[in-house]
Amino acid sequence: MLVSLNWLKNYVDIGDLTPEELAEKITKTGIEVDGIEYIAEKSSDVVVGYVTSCEKHPNADKLNLCQVDTGEETLQIICGAPNVAKGQKVAVAKPGAVLPGNVKIKRVKLRGVESNGMICSLQELGFAEKFVPKDIADGIYVLPEDAIVGGNVAPLLNLDDAILELDLTPNRADALSMIGVAYEIAAILDVPILLPDEEIEQTEETAADEYVEVEVEDTELNPYYGAFIVKDLEVKPSPLWMSNYLMAAGIRPINNIVDITNYVLLEYGQPLHAFDYDKLQSGKIAVRQAREGEKLVTLDEVERNLSNGQLVITDGENPVALAGVMGGASTEVSADTKAVLLEAAYFDPASVRKTVKATGLRSESSTRFEKGVDPDRVRRAGMRACQLLQTYAGGKVLAGAVEVDKLDRSEKIVEMDSDEINKRLGTSISTNEMVYILNKLRFFFEQNGTVFTVQVPTRRQDITIFEDMLEEVARVYGYDNLPYTLPEGESHAGALTETQALKRNVTSYMQGAGLLETITYSLTDEEAIGSFITPEIAAEEPKPVSLAMPMSEDHKYLRLSMLPGLIRSLGYNQARNQPDIAYFELGKIFVSHEDVLESQPDERLRLTGALTGKWLENPWQQEKKEVDFYVVKGILEGLFEHLDIPVEFEQAKLDQMHPGRCAVIKVNNRTAGFIGQIHPLLAKGEDLGETYVFDVNMEEVIAAYDPEPSYQQIPKYPSITRDIAFILDEDIAAGDVQRVIEETGAPLVKRVRIFDVYQGEHVPDGKKSIAYSLMYQHPDKTLTDDEVEASYQKVVDTVNAQFSAYVRS
Repeated sequence: MLVSLNWLKNYVDIGDLTPEELAEKITKTGIEVDGIEYIAEKSSDVVVGYVTSCEKHPNADKLNLCQVDTGEETLQIICGAPNVAKGQKVAVAKPGAVLPGNVKIKRVKLRGVESNGMICSLQELGFAEKFVPKDIADGIYVLPEDAIVGGNVAPLLNLDDAILELDLTPNRADALSMIGVAYEIAAILDVPILLPDEEIEQTEETAADEYVEVEVEDTELNPYYGAFIVKDLEVKPSPLWMSNYLMAAGIRPINNIVDITNYVLLEYGQPLHAFDYDKLQSGKIAVRQAREGEKLVTLDEVERNLSNGQLVITDGENPVALAGVMGGASTEVSADTKAVLLEAAYFDPASVRKTVKATGLRSESSTRFEKGVDPDRVRRAGMRACQLLQTYAGGKVLAGAVEVDKLDRSEKIVEMDSDEINKRLGTSISTNEMVYILNKLRFFFEQNGTVFTVQVPTRRQDITIFEDMLEEVARVYGYDNLPYTLPEGESHAGALTETQALKRNVTSYMQGAGLLETITYSLTDEEAIGSFITPEIAAEEPKPVSLAMPMSEDHKYLRLSMLPGLIRSLGYNQARNQPDIAYFELGKIFVSHEDVLESQPDERLRLTGALTGKWLENPWQQEKKEVDFYVVKGILEGLFEHLDIPVEFEQAKLDQMHPGRCAVIKVNNRTAGFIGQIHPLLAKGEDLGETYVFDVNMEEVIAAYDPEPSYQQIPKYPSITRDIAFILDEDIAAGDVQRVIEETGAPLVKRVRIFDVYQGEHVPDGKKSIAYSLMYQHPDKTLTDDEVEASYQKVVDTVNAQFSAYVRS
């Protein structure tokens, strides 16, 4: 909400407060002032001038030679504006004047003729282009005839105004009007408020109901509709003061009829609409829901396809306005308008929100209707607009308004106890001070001891319960006056849950390993919804969860895997010359087993990653190697070792993965994700090279994780290492052999590590050589060579027997 201080002063006296001081007071009472903007920079020596003559420049076809009376002297000024003419009163910058942008006006010669000053346009005086009326955008601004020659231009054009930008919370719809802000300022400063005069002279000879009939189909959606008829109008520019206020509020002046409806909208917070009465096809206004397939061209010249559920205003048959949002072009006020039907109505906020969402059209009117307007001001705003049309457009207001009125204007009653307020605020506000605060707010009330029965005015729709009144008392009393106290009673230090701590631990490890954390969309498209689903999820046969009203087809489904999003991110970044990428994401997928969703889907926590290009193997040496299966496997092995969770990898063949470079991850013998290279054809489709991914079920990790730190005493006795290489069939998994070695060598074998896999010369076809390093250690003594040899031989015999292997010589 933009608040012009000059406009505000018509309702409330702010004294000698500067804009900055007033903004601070408003902010301290709960409405934040985002900024202060001055209409124009201060200009000096800009006065009202009268053009006594205007002739063509002798040496230039597009320039005019003007003689301008400035009160003290007559200046010869050359002006290029196409609309300058004799007899006009204009804004003149005299020689020596300084205009916004530090433009200094000097005596100059133009095409050999002297010019002593400048006849100014609104833009040259500091107005933003978007607020300047279209008909004078390329010319000067002509001042009204009653402007005093030689007088200061600043007050005439509101150049000395300051604009406060209020950042309103959704509940403070009352401050979406100048009167609402005036009530707020009056309460802050404890000063009287002056409300506009709404008295009008109606033409008694003809009644409005002889011109129009009003019918409302659903009075719950439209509990009040008032139609005022104003005849014999003269469409012309608005009075200067009104144009100034509208421009200060960010609205471009159009003509006096439209400007008056906009002015009252900003003044009362009540949207109005003026229909050209002669363009209505009948003497009837009918409010109903739109029929499927109906069309309406709105004032922005866009044809809207209407649907059932959108409330429309019709001329008895065809739509002429979207209720509460925007009028139609067919009944727009024009220069030829002689009579208007002025609409003042109350529309259900939910209905207006529905129309805005369906059409994507939001306006100053819909913004107010969506939040809820003051029921008591609806008819009064119509009366105020009629009064202004009578005064500034010469209109005759027909007697009576044609109304459908089912509107509830009752005021809410809220009880508050001053003792309870003091208890909650930690204050000692007396009942007399409470009375003072309620009077400042202009709330009527009855007092019985410490209990106040407050009658909340309809303008404050946000106050319905005791806590709302508590807030009102606190903010008017002054948040700065609330005492600072320490909490009493028992307290507990805050801490992360075990799951939150684990997630941070995992994130820290992955970042330390060189991967970048990403966050991809939880929504995906039909193509990706079935891609890269991990085996344990696929076994459940999940059903895709689709949105009822997706923003686009690309965001129609809740994801069942995070990998499609990561892979697309890789492709996007590689296309922008980022060849070496390593991403991970810790997020959720959404699993449902219902064809028709009747309950919330399960949210499953997953850790996924995608890598392509080169990998920084030794950060201290800045050496890079191509990413391969073992790089990604090593990252995950490091993670599980960091978490002290045993993990196994079992070769597998999965859809969309390279058939020979893929494995499932097992934790406690349960499948907990997969790892591998995506199929080269899929990678090519995303313009990627070799790309490796992993997907870990974090719920299995959480179940296996022990947050308690473990401790093992450092061995006192030395270890012995023995290496051994087996010749095995090439289809035997190295991990299976490792498990047999660990089981057979226990308890002396403390660690088994694979350090070499070889196929080639000296190894028979169909065979492979796998080398293992075995570490022997006893906690209570130094092992002898005989003890190690006996255990070593037992391992050799067992592996040879179970896998038809032999030791490589």
